[in-house]
Amino acid sequence: MSSKVEDIKKVGVVGAGTMGSGIAQVVASNGRNVVLVDVSDAALDKGMKGIEKSLGRLVKKESISEEESTAIVSRIETANDFGKLSDVDFVIEAVFEDMGVKKDIYKKLDETVPGHVVLATNTSSLPIVEIAVSTSRADKVVGMHFFNPAPLMKLVEIIKTLATSDETAKLAYDFAVALGKEPVSTKDSPGFIVNRILIPMLNEAVFAYQDGVGSAEDIDKAMMLGTNQPIGPLALIDLIGLDVTIDVMDVFYKEFQDSKFRSAPLLRQMVRAGWLGRKSGRGFYEY
Repeated sequence: MSSKVEDIKKVGVVGAGTMGSGIAQVVASNGRNVVLVDVSDAALDKGMKGIEKSLGRLVKKESISEEESTAIVSRIETANDFGKLSDVDFVIEAVFEDMGVKKDIYKKLDETVPGHVVLATNTSSLPIVEIAVSTSRADKVVGMHFFNPAPLMKLVEIIKTLATSDETAKLAYDFAVALGKEPVSTKDSPGFIVNRILIPMLNEAVFAYQDGVGSAEDIDKAMMLGTNQPIGPLALIDLIGLDVTIDVMDVFYKEFQDSKFRSAPLLRQMVRAGWLGRKSGRGFYEY
């Protein structure tokens, strides 16, 4: 396998959504070539427009020049065919959180991508070892969990499964460093580090609100001013999506079989009412 970061010249990114296009931008900004793959041409088009818009903002701020922006875009090739990944040196998959979809994609990647190449998943909540064993190279499957927006957020969680080799985990870690990120190492456990701590805290804020401990505004203000968070927990749930928050809590509940991971009843009622947060115009606040 390409055990050195300098051997990674061409990177396949699978999934052209918010995370995939953001990761493609990060890799291309680092001077490496990218093949951005998605089954949907519309998604590829939208992903590239998002990258151009993001780079445009950096040009406006004079963080990069117009020439640099053009060069970054020119390093990204789009494709709706997995065959285009036959000569990449590393793959990062960032499709939506559905185990069936991911397993199908990993079977395709396993057939197409050279056998020595590492396959990294950007999943935020699914058990990575289950994805890994759907391939013939479980030792070369690792988690690389970027945070949104990928071009701006410094953190990448590097997740080693029971099957991941030390060499694979080290390569993913070193690659994150080469991309200008600050990685942390964690194991393949639900939520990894950040979401394991963050999501139950957000859920607890809903319990506090449901119990009448304070208004939404006062709960958020207290957490922002008392713990130096840039955004209050209820406003953050609105940003993440109430449905997404429940989905993650449900994964924790199922995996740990521990009642401390039950989601707040009010959260479920709000989702049933169609109050999903910002994306639906209403959550704990109106938008």
